[in-house]
Amino acid sequence: MTERTWTDLPSHPTRWWGFPVLMAMRRDYLAVIARQQPLGDLAAQRILGERGVDVFDPELVRQLIVEHADALIRWRRGPEVFAELMGQSVLVTEGATWQRQRRMLMQAFTPRRVAGYATLMTQAAVQGLDALPGGETEMDGLYSHLTMDVISRTLFSTPIGSDTAAAARAVQVLSKTALAEMFWPVTLPDWLPLPGKAAKRRASRLIHGLLSQHIDARRDAAEPQPDLLGMLKSLRDEATGEALSAQEIYDQCMVSFQAGHETSATALLWWSWLLAAHPEVQARAREEVDAVLGGRTPTADDTGALPFLSASLKEAMRLFPPVAALMTRRLTREVTVAGVRLPARTLVRVTPWLLHRDPRWWPEPEAFRPERFLPGAPDVPRGAYLPFGLGPRVCLGQHFAVLEMTLIAALVLQRFTLSPVDTTPPKPRMAVTVRPEGGLRLRLARRSPTQR
Repeated sequence: MTERTWTDLPSHPTRWWGFPVLMAMRRDYLAVIARQQPLGDLAAQRILGERGVDVFDPELVRQLIVEHADALIRWRRGPEVFAELMGQSVLVTEGATWQRQRRMLMQAFTPRRVAGYATLMTQAAVQGLDALPGGETEMDGLYSHLTMDVISRTLFSTPIGSDTAAAARAVQVLSKTALAEMFWPVTLPDWLPLPGKAAKRRASRLIHGLLSQHIDARRDAAEPQPDLLGMLKSLRDEATGEALSAQEIYDQCMVSFQAGHETSATALLWWSWLLAAHPEVQARAREEVDAVLGGRTPTADDTGALPFLSASLKEAMRLFPPVAALMTRRLTREVTVAGVRLPARTLVRVTPWLLHRDPRWWPEPEAFRPERFLPGAPDVPRGAYLPFGLGPRVCLGQHFAVLEMTLIAALVLQRFTLSPVDTTPPKPRMAVTVRPEGGLRLRLARRSPTQR
């Protein structure tokens, strides 16, 4: 078989150096990448002189992201934008700095460590859900409050209190701004009198002020607290004995606060819609919750006894992965996959949204079927399901997120029956995460304690 090169890959004709494609990506990134998929498992695209390749086959995704991980770095523009929001956190650093941060932070996010935060998670969720009157409910605000309160308690041992709504709006402003700026070669200064800059400044001030307030309050504390901030302060590099610097601790708190709550809230939003739209699935999940918990508050040990509830969450993240497109990688050297030589500097794009809806791996891919994730279900190829990414940069907080979502979902089903206000399916809108355009309202009917 003759070896091919990037220039031999199928691609759409390019006009005006690809600038119209770039503008289309700003409007609807997923639609642009979806047009690449019919071209084949490796599809080429050139934009403003950059060579890009979209990868749609799970095995090729695994080869590139896992086997050739040492040949990949983050596309420069993505880390630039996120570093402005979240500092030099593990989300954006590269090389030795990233390896050191990742090695240290893994100690804070082991399943055993995360299980220790379960009580803080359920305290936040029970307090928030028991205060709900029921009836027609704006679910975006509900889940933003719950997950932001969870991350505040696990980071700082302190409920977020009255700051929740403003902080949640600020995070959404920053997410929307980040996606828009990703498609410009540079970020214009925030002090310029341009559309969106004032909102970005206000949002950034609010989030940084809130975070600084919590961290400053603990700066001179004599006794360590059993929360994530206390853990970050106590971490030591096993190789050198070095601690995280004060700035690194601040940056890791920032990425945990922003990204940690938004992805979980987004996943729970879509899960709630899908259960409201599929009452038979909702009833089965609730029966399991009632049988296992008997009305008591769930613990970390209960999550393994809730396979159908867990499967419903996994299937919701298949249909609506919170992070629908992985951050673009750049090859630092030539790599060959599927007999195709990809030269150094090629941009590699992996899009979970499309991999999760490929009928080759997911029969009737648009259907909501939690049974796909129950024990005994047919296996899918490695790389076909990427809700938390893949390879060395797989999400550090995935165990935290899964535990948090499972506990909150169980508590919601204990207390409420969910039904649609409008049966029209919400339209997905992509910022950093994919959320329902215009929000999501559901009708919540409170269950009596005897029904649990």
